[in-house]
Amino acid sequence: MAGPVLVIHGGAGGDGPWKGMTSLDPERVSCMETVLSTVGSLLSDGIDALEAVTLAVEMLEDEPLFNAGKGSVLDEGGKITMDASIMRGADQAAGAVINVKKVRNPIRVANAILQKGWPVMLNGDAADSFGIESGVEEVNSEYLITELRKAQWKKWKDTRSEIGSTDEDDAVLDHDLEGRVETEFSDDPPGMGTVGAVALDSHGILAAATSTGGMTGKPFGRVGDTPIIGAATWADANIAVSCTGVGEAYIRSCAAHELAIRMRMEGADLAIESTSVLDMVTPFGGRGGLISIMADGRVHLGFQTTLMYRGVWKNNEIEIGIGPN
Repeated sequence: MAGPVLVIHGGAGGDGPWKGMTSLDPERVSCMETVLSTVGSLLSDGIDALEAVTLAVEMLEDEPLFNAGKGSVLDEGGKITMDASIMRGADQAAGAVINVKKVRNPIRVANAILQKGWPVMLNGDAADSFGIESGVEEVNSEYLITELRKAQWKKWKDTRSEIGSTDEDDAVLDHDLEGRVETEFSDDPPGMGTVGAVALDSHGILAAATSTGGMTGKPFGRVGDTPIIGAATWADANIAVSCTGVGEAYIRSCAAHELAIRMRMEGADLAIESTSVLDMVTPFGGRGGLISIMADGRVHLGFQTTLMYRGVWKNNEIEIGIGPN
């Protein structure tokens, strides 16, 4: 049996050649290193895969430079609503939340729903109330909203005549927090900050989790792929998958589940099938990426955008990437 493995992503985005790290990327890399080392060590000590992906995503939600939890992007009204989902491979138990706005860690609420067993998904105030009653920390909008996201929303508001442009059309203001200087990634889609994790534990159990603040200027009530089991998140006895990209395209293709189905074929190649799924999503305007782990320990991190924040912990070693190499 393969040893424990953890894979994480911080979203994918951008067109054209990668121009190197921005001024904020060292902070993102540092966060990913901390997540991988901390949760990887816990996996070595015997923590189960479900708790591993929950902890990993919680730590990413707490990093304001990713689009999940604190630092989520703002909707058309300048507010934050967040989505998350989680799934355990052994029994395909799942939990998801839509449009929460009062909890620090949406993924922990999704975990609590999974633990309860029914229903699978809760929305809005009901999800917030359930999470808070389950012990998830309650927060206000002042905690969740950052200056970076306020500036990004203002740029969207000033330059968009139509509300709710797609992720690919949206503009990100990934700038220096002190000087407020736009970087070479100023026009990357905000979906690049969506976070996710997949894990294989020492008992051979798989789990997957995904969390996001959505897209800048998203219309009230909009639901992307992140909270939808089979679209952005999937785990069964064979594979765990977390996707990132333009949500509507991943919903229309059931991308995460599609990869799982393909990997049930005898002799299926994980890298080839992952690329094929991303090729299938592309015609729907859904360029992005995905991460996956097989029960035998195989790992793949694929993306068809300029970059994808990503990292792997395996055999007590850490690998992190942003650009194509």
